[in-house]
Amino acid sequence: MGPLTGLRVVELQGIGPGPFCGMMLADMGAELIRVDRSASKGKDANKYDVLARGRKSIAVDLKSEAGVETVLKLVESADVLLEGFRPGVTERLGLGPDVCLARNPALVYGRMTGWGQYGSMAHAAGHDINYISLSGVLHGIGEPGGKPTPPLNLVGDFGGGGMMLAFGVMAALYERGQSGKGQVIDAAMTDGSALLMNSIYGLMGQGVWHHQRGTNLLDGGAHFYGTYETKDGKFVSIGSIEPQFYALLLEKTGLADDADLPRQMSRNDWPALKEKFAAVMASKTRDEWDAIMLGTDICYAPILNLDEAAEHPHNKERGTLVEANGVLQAAPAPRFSRTAPEMPGPVAVPGDHSREILADLGMSDADIDALFESGAVA
Repeated sequence: MGPLTGLRVVELQGIGPGPFCGMMLADMGAELIRVDRSASKGKDANKYDVLARGRKSIAVDLKSEAGVETVLKLVESADVLLEGFRPGVTERLGLGPDVCLARNPALVYGRMTGWGQYGSMAHAAGHDINYISLSGVLHGIGEPGGKPTPPLNLVGDFGGGGMMLAFGVMAALYERGQSGKGQVIDAAMTDGSALLMNSIYGLMGQGVWHHQRGTNLLDGGAHFYGTYETKDGKFVSIGSIEPQFYALLLEKTGLADDADLPRQMSRNDWPALKEKFAAVMASKTRDEWDAIMLGTDICYAPILNLDEAAEHPHNKERGTLVEANGVLQAAPAPRFSRTAPEMPGPVAVPGDHSREILADLGMSDADIDALFESGAVA
């Protein structure tokens, strides 16, 4: 079930953003065939590798001609191929875009890298933290006067990487519906994370965004948009940007009657106002503030840890977080009115579907057995 039912995707085994993109497509009903390394044969499925849910697995020796030819046979029947190697690796394996598109001119060939397929940094190693450093994202995240704070690996790997590749795949598939032709997608985490910053570039162009961390409207610099510690050592978030929401915040915190309170957008007064609000928020527990603010137009929410998030009534009502195959994880998103996706199956054992996948290509039992005996497929 799902809006992508009938779409076949071949995924060359990788880590991080590539599998995240594959998970998104599998969550929506696409058939994901992951090409695992033949050396993985005999390993148990890692049920905690949530990004690998919903796949079939074939284990292939990509250093053998027969193994590469097997993948190319898969490519012939695929709509999409996903790979996350450094530039030039799939070309050296004999699975580069030119070869694959020659076999299947309608193929959408998705490439996921940190720096992109070209540029002076293209062949260097890196991780999320490096990509969002070069794109300017990381500089803006952190406390005033402090060092930049990594936002987990959400911005580069997943927002600027995996999701951008998934969007690129769907855009290319739409265009293929007009032209009948496939193409290559160069998805780079530096590009994607930079794109996520476009609204900030707009604010900087207006002169209302400054390079100093923790001094701006959306980075915790404003007293009405940030986080506060409560009496019990927990934390809450407030985002009362609009005047009517800010007025309600003042009412609920008891500060509405303070005649000496500076104007909301008096930027020079933000540090002093943050101290004032911090003292007020520290006067009650998180649960007490929930009772006063949660569900109002203040734009308020308690800051929950992962276990607490799974138990929050709103998340439970929507089924946002579920336990599947013994592991707490997020359910597929977004929601669809007609083609609601089902929860994907568990992580596959490497090579668990090799025979099934090869048989689906029309190969005989004898040919399949020969591949197994040669070690080209496990």
